[in-house]
Amino acid sequence: MQPHILKMLIKGEDEILDFKQTISSASKIAKTMVAFANHRGGTLLIGIRDNKTVAGIRTEDEKYMLDLAASFYCKPEVKIKIEEWEIEGKLVLECTIFEGDEKPYYAKDEAAKWWAYIRVKDKCLLASKIVVDVLRRRALKKGTQINYSSKETALFEYLNTNDKITLKQYSKMLNLSRQRASKILVNLISTGLIRNHTTEKTEFYTLS
Repeated sequence: MQPHILKMLIKGEDEILDFKQTISSASKIAKTMVAFANHRGGTLLIGIRDNKTVAGIRTEDEKYMLDLAASFYCKPEVKIKIEEWEIEGKLVLECTIFEGDEKPYYAKDEAAKWWAYIRVKDKCLLASKIVVDVLRRRALKKGTQINYSSKETALFEYLNTNDKITLKQYSKMLNLSRQRASKILVNLISTGLIRNHTTEKTEFYTLS
């Protein structure tokens, strides 16, 4: 077995590694691709079961689906590299997804709608509008100037005595519209002063 593949199997799935036994849908695999592209890149091992055993791929269909997903179901197109390995007498594909330089990236679902995803631990989660705006801001590679007002100060004071805050809590606390509260959070996240945390249930913010 290739040493680097063995290391991946031992390590298991995480924010930069995902196992797939087969690829049944280009639109579904596109979600994982854009999540990696919006993060810091990642690797898909095709032909590996969830329990880390080798299933292998049976046809060339998987390679076609990977290329199709990257070029037609991802916007902008995601850059990938596909390598073949024979492991335990079975063919396994290693698909490297490179970190994108045109963030945010979107995947097209089966209803032809485009959605941005991010990688959180071993899951691909739908990106909130705030996360999308932060990705877009960082992609511009321009500095963000912050003029502190009572609104930013109130947020810092709250987080100094509380572990976290949600957009809804922040908006309600200062009687701000969600749009105005979101803009402040995007600015502060972009400058690294606060951090956003996305979970399957909610999104919240903490001091960096």
